[in-house]
Amino acid sequence: MIAKTKFENLFSQSNPLNLEYGERLESVTVAYQSYGELNSEKDNVIIVNHALTGNAHAAAIVDDFEIKNSESYERLNAYNKMFYGKEGWWDPLIGAGKAIDTNKYFVICPNILGSCYGTTGPTSLNPITNQIYNMNFPQITVRDMIKVQKELVDKLGISKIELIIGGSLGGMQVLEWAIMYPTFMNKIMPIATSAAHSAWAIGLNEASRNAIINDPEWENGYYKIQPEKGISLARKIAMISYRSFNSFNKKFDRTFNEKENIFEIESYLNYQGDKLTKRFDANTYLCLSKAMDLHDIGKDRGGIAKALSSINCKAMCVGIDSDILYPASEQKEIKNRIKNAEYSEINSLHGHDAFLIEFDQLDKILRNFLID
Repeated sequence: MIAKTKFENLFSQSNPLNLEYGERLESVTVAYQSYGELNSEKDNVIIVNHALTGNAHAAAIVDDFEIKNSESYERLNAYNKMFYGKEGWWDPLIGAGKAIDTNKYFVICPNILGSCYGTTGPTSLNPITNQIYNMNFPQITVRDMIKVQKELVDKLGISKIELIIGGSLGGMQVLEWAIMYPTFMNKIMPIATSAAHSAWAIGLNEASRNAIINDPEWENGYYKIQPEKGISLARKIAMISYRSFNSFNKKFDRTFNEKENIFEIESYLNYQGDKLTKRFDANTYLCLSKAMDLHDIGKDRGGIAKALSSINCKAMCVGIDSDILYPASEQKEIKNRIKNAEYSEINSLHGHDAFLIEFDQLDKILRNFLID
């Protein structure tokens, strides 16, 4: 398959997006990729939700068309150039004959509200001021992201969703989908996520945000060039939480890089930090990480237990045994509160990132759940 991002303009002055914290957006562009064909009943749909620095490129190959197609979106274009000729982040799971079989399902991966990869966010032009939003982009929440996705599927004429799936921030979206629109989907699969962001996760995000705002190049959010030192440090902090003690020890141990005169783990973190500076935006990182911290499905719903008990569809909650960011205990608690839920666990030394690595295990879980 070849990746092809589509862009839809949603909402208007007469039909604005009213945000959870009181502000509104009268125009929202949504970038998304789709794979497979929508059937005549328009109900063979699977939605795949991405994580914090992810985007709509869940599957397929980035080619010359996609480079050209993204020229109007600086960060998306930078991503496409970086990943030219490469498969999407969940490509082993999405495609003909794969667990998410595009011969059977119409698969949509929407880029989330607040992103820098084609959907309206801090890097977008404010149509009212004709200036880039930067730090003037309003605070959004996961619920706001789902309102946008629902508007998209309505515009596409979709009548029912078979499965909504995602890990990390993607899993938060899955839970909100099931609570906000409880009759619209048959199944959900939240992976390595939380019902409400923990103090542990909030603390890590705060450290990452501080790395960005304390970079002199950040210029209070009105930078002309990306504050690369800040973004890089934020990524390093995050990467440590995405892996595990055993993962780092097995891969790097205390190996010393003589050429760079640093330990291999330091070299790895430097590489990951530098890589993100080339494809992501600082204000976007601040916006989306804060949205994650505000995530609490129990807010204004009588608490987490009551909110989860309102989910009526089938659920498969997936944990990772080595995840220190969203421990498996959180996934088990989510499962215990949903009436029609099961639990599966990925066994991996890779920590939180295992949902982007352990494809064989995910393949088996997915296939069994879709035929259930």
